[in-house]
Amino acid sequence: MGWLVIITLIVIGLIFLLLEILVVPGATVVGIVGAAMMAFGVYSAYSAHGTVAGTYTLGGTLVLSIGALVLALKSNTWKRAMLGSELDGRVNTVESEKVKPGDEGIAITRLNPMGKAMINEEYYEVTSKDNLISQNTEIVVTKVDGNKIIVKSKSN
Repeated sequence: MGWLVIITLIVIGLIFLLLEILVVPGATVVGIVGAAMMAFGVYSAYSAHGTVAGTYTLGGTLVLSIGALVLALKSNTWKRAMLGSELDGRVNTVESEKVKPGDEGIAITRLNPMGKAMINEEYYEVTSKDNLISQNTEIVVTKVDGNKIIVKSKSN
């Protein structure tokens, strides 16, 4: 077996192992295939090129594996790859003086059982007491529990 095939097996096996460690959760086929490819590459070097070449290949594989792992785990490596923007979304914040049981509003989206509604000229995510309330249906607030607003159809 030629050196190109042996080196290709070892490099692809190393890539699979890095994927296993950094991307794919748990012990899966990716890691097993990667380790098997690297082991077969080293075995092929021993069998095709002798003990000395096999030992150098084994040592080089170990150094390459440790170096690649150290480089991959450095934080600067991941700063270039990760998303730099911040999430500015917010949870449904309900001030007790703005929304009270008995307030009326309109369903902006279909409530099945959750959706958006406008209550007191503000948009909120609400949960319907009934399973389904159609869009543009008038609603009444029945309960405010922390950040959760429970509504029912006004016609009920």
